[in-house]
Amino acid sequence: MADTVESTVMEGTLGSRGQGQESPEKEATSGSGLSASQRKLVVLMTHINIAMYSTCFWIQQGALPYLTKKLGVDPVVYGYLQTTFAVVQLCGGPLFGRFGDLFGTRSALVLAFSAAALSYGLLGMAEGMLLLFLSRLPSFLMHSMQGAQMIVTDISDESSRADALGKLGLSYGIGMIVGPFLGGQVTKYFSEQHSAYLAMAGSLVSIVLVVLFIPANTKAGKKHSESTKDDSGPSSVFDVKAIAKLLTIPVAAYLLLVRTIVGTPLGIFQSMFSVIAMDRFNIGPEENGYLMSYIGMSNMVMMGLGVGILTKRYNEGLLLKWAIYMFTFGYLLLAGANVTWHIYVTVIPLTIGGTIMNTVISSTLTKVVPPDSTGTMLGLSMASNSIIRTMSPTVGGLMLGYAGYPSFGIVGFVVNTLLSVYMLFSQTHATVVAAVERQNAKKES
Repeated sequence: MADTVESTVMEGTLGSRGQGQESPEKEATSGSGLSASQRKLVVLMTHINIAMYSTCFWIQQGALPYLTKKLGVDPVVYGYLQTTFAVVQLCGGPLFGRFGDLFGTRSALVLAFSAAALSYGLLGMAEGMLLLFLSRLPSFLMHSMQGAQMIVTDISDESSRADALGKLGLSYGIGMIVGPFLGGQVTKYFSEQHSAYLAMAGSLVSIVLVVLFIPANTKAGKKHSESTKDDSGPSSVFDVKAIAKLLTIPVAAYLLLVRTIVGTPLGIFQSMFSVIAMDRFNIGPEENGYLMSYIGMSNMVMMGLGVGILTKRYNEGLLLKWAIYMFTFGYLLLAGANVTWHIYVTVIPLTIGGTIMNTVISSTLTKVVPPDSTGTMLGLSMASNSIIRTMSPTVGGLMLGYAGYPSFGIVGFVVNTLLSVYMLFSQTHATVVAAVERQNAKKES
């Protein structure tokens, strides 16, 4: 989310921020090399930035469908716009993660928020198709949530990582509540373009916060710095072999496949949700803001409270099965929804399922790769979502046009039912779960 800012930040080091002046008793015992007070400050600022990022994203996301309609964009072209966003993000996710592994998370986050500011600024200036599509291109680097996950992964221990990653969703949920409401009000009293400019301003504030409060490197200080010096050439960021090698890890490959299968029906529905909200349920910008805020609140409660409790009591394999069951039930409700309040009910199981699945899979993926590759692995995980968003608008448009709204719930129900049966009887799933449990037990001992 500007090259000058990026180069300035990349030259900084944790030492230049005064870490070297800490007294011995304040030194951290964790691999990140940060003292306890420093870690708390970094975590706090990371959460503030994610709340800001989410607020800005949902301000413009809520205004986007109404802006495109105002500019005369039909649903087909709107689908192309969404596909462009997904394709660009797909290409950027793994590279962004590797950039963060090599050059540090502060540089990566400045890049992400700069891209966001540019994207929202172009959207605010859009008066036709050209700028609308150009506004999607900076999303190649717009991976602020991934950057925050990289920070939390670096400075948390593995036993509490799922809870720490889940709490990022709490901050993101705050933005989902505030953003749509603000966007709806600004659009109502001013214009869709003003909403985009407000999102741009928020992203610029985040850049300042990152530069001031996030250390240049949150990984194990010395080792990471040395590896960066040895392997930080331009070709290293684009080292496809190093990225693809992570996909050969059996547990990682299986979890990414599960995430893609489960996420496909949801991605298809989400790609058409704005159109469905306007055309089937007659939801205007203001009411759409309330609905998105409700979804954000549901997500926030689950991320902030539910995930931490569940991950401490149950293993990853069981939680993954429960997530699929919740999705199955949610899609069954979705297939029969025909008035607005039905959507409010349907959101609950879908939110619970999505929260559990995303948190458990993200946490597990960072445990099965070397510490210096966690950012790249998170990028591959994000890329699976981008793959889904790439084809979702086209498939969603065809489903809505030829099969009608109920088809979204039916497809999701069938896919998750089949996956549930597979997980119950598959030896592959049992082997993966056993491997993860052995690794957890080994590291705890």
